[in-house]
Amino acid sequence: MTPKNDLKVTHLNLEFPVWDQIFTVHPLVIVGTVEPDASPDFAPKHMAFPLGWKNYFGFVCTPNHSTYQNIKRTGEFTVTYPKPDQLVLTSLTAAPRCDDDTKPELKSMETFSATEVDGEFIKNGYLFLECKLERFVDGFGENSLILGEVVAAHAENDFIRKPSQPDGEKLRRNPQLVYVSPGRYATIEDTRAFPFPKDFKK
Repeated sequence: MTPKNDLKVTHLNLEFPVWDQIFTVHPLVIVGTVEPDASPDFAPKHMAFPLGWKNYFGFVCTPNHSTYQNIKRTGEFTVTYPKPDQLVLTSLTAAPRCDDDTKPELKSMETFSATEVDGEFIKNGYLFLECKLERFVDGFGENSLILGEVVAAHAENDFIRKPSQPDGEKLRRNPQLVYVSPGRYATIEDTRAFPFPKDFKK
């Protein structure tokens, strides 16, 4: 059945992922884990999001990646939200591994240690989450959902919301980096307040 509206609508071929056929906007984060040799590992993720209104965070990964296996072994991970000027650095965390299973690009990255979990953050991001594994939810094709509880969080002072400064001005001064899937990015600095209905509640 064709949807009834004034626009021309095309049924997408579900033999191919929907997400490869249209553009969608996502956050862009860097998930940090610890390798078996105790060295830090980082990987960019865009299928990443808060889980409800409490302090839980989740992201999509595959058991074939070191990120999944490291979290399975340690039960911990970190999340760095990068700034727009860290775009290239964020991209480098996706570099393929060498024959010895290392990522040489990571060695030059400045990091600092988490406080409540064993892990590192990428320096100069704006939001940093320390997470304990809550559970894995496997079975989304070859992918899994990794759920964590945020046990500590840190943010750069200029990015923290304050009653004395309008949200729109805060975002103009501190733009956000987002991933426009597939394969693009954007910097968001011009925003508007959402027109919630009267008496709207979470």
